[in-house]
Amino acid sequence: MVDQLSAFAPFVGAVGSETHPVSNQPPPLAGHDPLACDPALTDAVGREGAQDALPDLGRLGALITSPEAQEHARLANVHEPVLRTHDRYGHRIDEVEFHPSWHWLLRTAVGAGLHATPWAAEPGTGAHVRRAAGFYLMSQLESGHGCPVSMTYAAVPALRHDPALAAVYEPGLLSTSYEFGLAEPGTKAGLLAGMSMTEKQGGSDVRAGTTAATPAPDGTYRLVGHKWFTSAPMNDLFLTLAQAPGGLTCFVLPRVLPDGTRNAIRLQRLKDKLGNRSNASAEIEYTGATGWRLGDEGRGVATIIDMVSMTRLDCVLGSAALTRAALTEAAHHVAHRSAFGSRLADAPLMQAVVADLALESEAATALALRLAGAVDRGERSLLRLALPASKYLVCKRAPGVVAEALECLGGNGYVEESALPRLYREAPLNSIWEGSGNVTALDVLRAVTRSPGSVDAVLAEVDAAAGADNRFDRGVRELRSELQGRDERRARRLAELLALCLQGALLLRHAPDEVSSAFVASRFGSDGPWRTAGTLPPDVPAAALLERVTPR
Repeated sequence: MVDQLSAFAPFVGAVGSETHPVSNQPPPLAGHDPLACDPALTDAVGREGAQDALPDLGRLGALITSPEAQEHARLANVHEPVLRTHDRYGHRIDEVEFHPSWHWLLRTAVGAGLHATPWAAEPGTGAHVRRAAGFYLMSQLESGHGCPVSMTYAAVPALRHDPALAAVYEPGLLSTSYEFGLAEPGTKAGLLAGMSMTEKQGGSDVRAGTTAATPAPDGTYRLVGHKWFTSAPMNDLFLTLAQAPGGLTCFVLPRVLPDGTRNAIRLQRLKDKLGNRSNASAEIEYTGATGWRLGDEGRGVATIIDMVSMTRLDCVLGSAALTRAALTEAAHHVAHRSAFGSRLADAPLMQAVVADLALESEAATALALRLAGAVDRGERSLLRLALPASKYLVCKRAPGVVAEALECLGGNGYVEESALPRLYREAPLNSIWEGSGNVTALDVLRAVTRSPGSVDAVLAEVDAAAGADNRFDRGVRELRSELQGRDERRARRLAELLALCLQGALLLRHAPDEVSSAFVASRFGSDGPWRTAGTLPPDVPAAALLERVTPR
């Protein structure tokens, strides 16, 4: 036996030993300061009235880049939610089971006040800007948990259509305590809200819904029907649409009724989605569910539109965050990786590519925070037009930006161990949620037609940068021409041009010259806006733009 073992002696210790040292790989992207390499964010926070929030945002930024937080984000997506319709004895329970990391993410976001807390502050105090910046940071860490956070934020202005219902639920929605699980809302330390509108036969056409609401003697309604997409079905209450005797109406449905019994809301299955895997989205049925009317009968869309508008704001913020997260990954990689004898960050073509992504990120971030500032100051006319246009453009840009950032990493970006595949799967969502491209563009057209005050507000915003750049001025003239038309086929062009002009105006007024001039040159040139990344004009200072956004 000894002789037999000695025959293998040359191989002992060879298994598992390295054949070469690992080199030319970037270090782990953890522990950097995300605010230090994102001047577009910090400048906008101060400009929009929340300068005093920067220390808190700095602490949140340090948390989201920590290895612990990044591991929670990974685990919440690896261990997806599981639907449990029945217990072992056959009783209907309709529960969704989550990994502990999902709860860590929500506890962190709610604890930081990124849900409904701004509605408790006085207008103009910067509370919505503070919250928007925090939501933007947490969405860079992980996007799925942002869905229940966003819907809770958006529910409050809709609930205020009925002061009595608002008095019941608002204290829990404003609380910074996260408490998971079924219980009567009045007994919980904190609440989360959701909304439920679309149905199989209607989709975005919510007026085509067939769910019926029958008045009950006690003033409540009994709802019977289905909903095709209900995200975060484990939330405590939902705003939903149903056909009452007077027409399409908005209702509030808690999962647990005041007497402690479960409402008749059945979870049929969870959607198997492209991205947003950590978050549960369900098909549900109302089998005589009890609902309280919110607003007048027949005014369901008008009542719930406040909630839709605020979730659209978070679509813009979420896509700006995805864009920034992808840019961070690309900039970090090229700062540490070499090829063909030089560092990638020093290669002129790579500089042009990542600089182009940086421009897209800066413009998206500045616009998203400007919209949050408009919410804070009650600029409803501006929001009526600027919000759907911004949602259209910023959310449509995100998938292309993430794809280009992934390509900067090459094969390293295509494997699941990197952050890019999760970002790439997530990127199309916000362009679909709360109205896909055509729906949002048509909403822009509708606002132009029906809300002339919103057109005046947007033009005042872009005219504030008039004369700063001839190319931008030409773009604004084109915008004015498009605003005169009412051709549905051009609604996408109108939405895109409007958002581009808003971005250009913000950068021309507030960003350094190398940022604003490069953005205008590449987006308002005579040969049209952004095509593929890296096709910048030759005089753009690409190296400086890249340096500005690279994590340290």
